[in-house]
Amino acid sequence: MSLGAILGVAKQNNTEVISTGAAQKDAARPDSIQRILVVDDSRAQRSLMSRSLAKQGYQVTEAGSGLEAIKLFAAQEFDLILSDWMMPGMDGLELCKAIRSQTANGYVYFILLTSKSDKDAVSRGLNVGADDFLAKPFNPDELRARISAGGRILSMERELQETNRLVSSALAELKTLYDSLDRDLVEARKMQQSLVRESFRDWGRAEVSLLLKPCGHVGGDLVGFFDAGKDHIAFYSIDVSGHGIASALLTARLASYLSEGSPTHNIALIERNDGDHRRQPPEIVAAQLNTLLTKDMLSEHYFTMLFGYLDMTTGRVEFTQCGHPNAVVLNRSGRAHFIGEGGMPIGLISDAEFERQTLNLQLGERLIFYSDGFTECENVQKDQIEEQGFGEILEKNSGLTNEMLFDAMVWDLDRFAGGQEFGDDLSCVMLTYKSQT
Repeated sequence: MSLGAILGVAKQNNTEVISTGAAQKDAARPDSIQRILVVDDSRAQRSLMSRSLAKQGYQVTEAGSGLEAIKLFAAQEFDLILSDWMMPGMDGLELCKAIRSQTANGYVYFILLTSKSDKDAVSRGLNVGADDFLAKPFNPDELRARISAGGRILSMERELQETNRLVSSALAELKTLYDSLDRDLVEARKMQQSLVRESFRDWGRAEVSLLLKPCGHVGGDLVGFFDAGKDHIAFYSIDVSGHGIASALLTARLASYLSEGSPTHNIALIERNDGDHRRQPPEIVAAQLNTLLTKDMLSEHYFTMLFGYLDMTTGRVEFTQCGHPNAVVLNRSGRAHFIGEGGMPIGLISDAEFERQTLNLQLGERLIFYSDGFTECENVQKDQIEEQGFGEILEKNSGLTNEMLFDAMVWDLDRFAGGQEFGDDLSCVMLTYKSQT
């Protein structure tokens, strides 16, 4: 009969226990070894060893051969097997190898009883999976010591198994939470993208294009524009510190303060008596946002911003720079000129002051507000592209229309980064001043 067949029959028939020993102590022993299977073809040797182990409080089962031991092992659980090496039929080495091939009952400590002492014999025993050796005839004290050593090893092995089980369970819970969070972040990114209601608008004498590309699920960048009254356009670029949900929530709050859909709640516009709205100076808009962030919202975040107005009749731009990267003017000949004085970020100091800057756009020129994700982009050597490299990208692609220019900017930036993920969000608002068509 094959080994597999023997195991199958044993599991179905629950082969009887040969002997359980005598005078057993409480079955709930404090150590890791309670149930021992003694295997020896000599009835006298089995009986002698079983009595010695039973007196120590172990639950002892006897088997007169390797095949009989296999049947018992398939039907019961044992902590330790004490087997003679030299037995007719299946010897101790073959039994050990067969036991090691079975994993359903967990790890079992295996001690070989042998009169062999040469190194080759020990090596063969270890190779098939034996844990320890005991010379015959056995010494009860030595047997007790070796079983105690096996108990310590089994205890560590079972503690490790329990730790692995707990870790696996924790990882499974974390994966469930991560999957749920990942789905929420995907939805959050969709909602953040929806904050940019229009990516392009043509006013006739001017047009505005927007780019918003978070580096992760959600980010802290925000760009936008709105009608700021007769012949005026307001436009802005904002970069909230940090990344993730907290930054995205703040950008959503800021978008509501600069919304064209609700001019009565737009912090940049003040309703007049005739129902129309007038513009607040850009530096005042910055100051009011600073007050909201430091006194009302009490946020731990801050943000940088470029906010300005274009007078479409004259090309005059008034803007305030609040720690944001310098604006850049791309003239009709394709040359990039950076403009800015730095300024204080919003939300760091409650009484911070902000200044107004001005410039005059010529027909055909483009004004670009952008986030530091462009100028601080790194290559594989960790060198940043900086203003000079970004300016070169703009000049190289200056002949393209706004939407195509955005694509070229991201493409060339990706090539500079060597194909690695961008380290920060990319956002940009591009205003083109043109003659009325």
